Amino acid sequence: MQEAGEGIPELTAELVVDSDLPKEPVISPDGRWVAYAVGTIGRKEELPLGALWVAAADGSSPPRKLTAGTAWDCMPKWAPDSESLFFGSDRARRGAPPQLHRIRLDGGEAEALPTWPGAISNYLPLADGRSVALVARDEPTEEDKRRKDERDDAVVWGERVPYGRLRLLDLGSGEVRLLDGLGDRHVVEMVQRPDGGPLAVLSWECPDIDPGAFTAELHVVDPETGVVQGLGRAAGPDSHALTWWKQGGGTWHLAYVAQIPPGLASGTAVFDVSVSQGGEHRNLTTGMTVCPEGLAQVADGPPLALFADGLDTAVYRLDPGELRFRRVATREGPIDALTVSRSGEVVAAIAGGTYEPREVHAGPPGGPLVRVSDTRPQVRRMTWGTQERLSYKASDGLELDALLILPVGKRREDGPFPLVTYVHGGPYSRYADELQLYSILSGQLLAAAGYAVFLPNPRGGSGHGHDFASMVAGAIGGDELTDILSGIDLLIADGVADPDRLGIGGWSHGGFMTAWAVGQTDRFKAALMGAGISDWGMLAATGEWGSVEADLTGSVGWEGAGPHPHDRVSPVSYASKVRTPVLIVHGEDDSNVPVGQSIYFHRALSRFGVEHEFVVYPREGHGLRERNHQLDLLRRTRAWFDRWL
Repeated sequence: MQEAGEGIPELTAELVVDSDLPKEPVISPDGRWVAYAVGTIGRKEELPLGALWVAAADGSSPPRKLTAGTAWDCMPKWAPDSESLFFGSDRARRGAPPQLHRIRLDGGEAEALPTWPGAISNYLPLADGRSVALVARDEPTEEDKRRKDERDDAVVWGERVPYGRLRLLDLGSGEVRLLDGLGDRHVVEMVQRPDGGPLAVLSWECPDIDPGAFTAELHVVDPETGVVQGLGRAAGPDSHALTWWKQGGGTWHLAYVAQIPPGLASGTAVFDVSVSQGGEHRNLTTGMTVCPEGLAQVADGPPLALFADGLDTAVYRLDPGELRFRRVATREGPIDALTVSRSGEVVAAIAGGTYEPREVHAGPPGGPLVRVSDTRPQVRRMTWGTQERLSYKASDGLELDALLILPVGKRREDGPFPLVTYVHGGPYSRYADELQLYSILSGQLLAAAGYAVFLPNPRGGSGHGHDFASMVAGAIGGDELTDILSGIDLLIADGVADPDRLGIGGWSHGGFMTAWAVGQTDRFKAALMGAGISDWGMLAATGEWGSVEADLTGSVGWEGAGPHPHDRVSPVSYASKVRTPVLIVHGEDDSNVPVGQSIYFHRALSRFGVEHEFVVYPREGHGLRERNHQLDLLRRTRAWFDRWL
C-alpha cells in the first residue's frame, strides 16, 4: 500500500473524472522526441478539447505544450525530417471533422493545410516530404447539400455509402488526387514501406463493421502511379497494425494482427505474407501462450510487437530467419500504443503501474522505459488500497490469474470485507496489473470506500494464448462464471471476503456476466449491469459485431423455430430466477450493445418484481464520455453497493 503523507488529496469521483489523460503517442523518426495528445477524462463541454504536447524521449527536459487546447487537436504524426508535426484539428469550425494542420517543433503558430470538404479519418505524411496520403470521404455533392438543408435525408441501405477513399495531398500545390485503383473498397489503414516505396493498404468492402471487418483485403499501392497489387483476403477479421519488414535477401513482407480463423471467438495472432510472392498468409504466433496486441515497424530491421502476458506485457522482436517472435523485455502491467524510431533503437508507449497512472514512457526496446509525460501528478500522490496478484486453479484445474484490491489502510487479517467483483469486457480482454482508476468501473474508488475488489481473468480472455481464448466459443458464460466463483470462494476461505456481502458488476461483456450470474446464483446481494447483453440473438441481429456474437453463442435466430442455442445462454431467459437487486446503466446511442438489451432486462425484472434501477445516459455510446454522466455513474455505483452491502 502506498503510505499516506502530508498534503495527499482525497480520492473522489471528481478527481478521477477531471484528470488529464495522455493518448496517441508518436516518436519522431530521429528518436529524439515524443509527441502526444492530452485531454480530460470527462468532457465538460458539448465538444471535446485536446492539446498536443512534446517531450524529450530521454527525459532530459520537461514536456511542453505545443497547442493551446482550445479546440480538438488530435492524431499527431511526425514529418519525415522530425522538424515539424502534422495533426488534425477542428479549430477552423468547431464540431466539424478535423482538418490537417502542421506546426514546427521550434514553436510558432500552426499552419492550416489545404482543406478537404469530406471527413478525413486517417492520414500519413510520406517519406518524400512533399505529400500526405489521406483516407477521406467523397466531397459532398450539391445534391448532398440540398438534401441536408431540406432534411430530405431518408437513408436507403447500401446507397450513398460513406467510403473512406485513398487520396494524395500535394503539400506544394494543395491539390488532392484520388488514387482510384481500389474502386469501391473502404480504406481503413495504410503504412508506407520504410524506404519510401509503396503503401500497404487494408480495405473493407463497406464501412460497416459487420460485414466490413470480415471482408478485409490487403493491397500494395504505388502513390505515384496509383497501380494496385492485391495480396488477397486477410487471414482473419479485425485485421490491423499493418507492418512492413524485409527478410534476408531483400524480400519484403507485410505482417498484421488479426483474429485467428476459423472461429471468431479465438483471440488474435500475427500473420505474414510475402509481398513479391503473395500466397499464404502465415500465422507467426502458433503455439505461443501470450497474445499479440500490436506491431511496430522498424526501418532497418524486423518489427517489434507487444504481447499480453498474463497480468503483464512483453516486447518481442521477430526473428526473420526462424519467423518466430523472441522476447526482448517484460514490463509489469500494461503497455499500449507502441511507437518506434526509424532506427528501432528508441520506443515510446503508454504504460502504467500498480500504483502509477498511465503516462507516456520512452527508452530502448529492452528497457528501462522512463516516464516522459506528467499529466496526472495529483493522482500519483494518492493513498491506494493494496493491490495483490492472485493465482489460482479453476474447478477443472485450469490455471487462472486475477487482482485483489484491499480497502485503503487495511490488511488481509483485518477482514472479512464486503467484496465487489468486477468482470472485464470482451470476453477477449484482461485485467493487467495497473492502477485501477477509471471513470466507469473504478476499483480503487471502491477500495477507498471500504470495499475489497476482486478482478478476475476467466477463460476466454487475453494473455494466455489461443487455446485459453477460444474456450468460450459456443459456450459463453458457463465455465467463465465457475472460474469467477472459484476465485471468490478462495477469498472467502482466506477470510478476505464476507460471504454475506458479495457484489458483482461489469461493463459490456462484464455486464452480460453480471446479468448471467444473478440468474444462476443468489450469492450476490447487489449487481451492476453496465451496457450488458440480455439476449444474444438480438445482439447478433443488431450489434456492430453480430457475427462474433453468434460465434460466441452458437446461433443467431434465423436458423428456424427455436429454442436456439443462444436462448440457453441469454440472461433474460433466467429473469424469473433473479433475486439480486440490479443497477442497470446504458448509453442511449450505444451501437455496439444497443440500449434495447437493457430495456429488455429491465422489463423482465419488472415483470417478476425484482428490485432494480434502470438508468439511461443520453448522447452516450458504448462508453461514457460526458463529465456529468461519469460522475453520476461513479456516485450511483458507490451508493448502490452501500445500500445493499
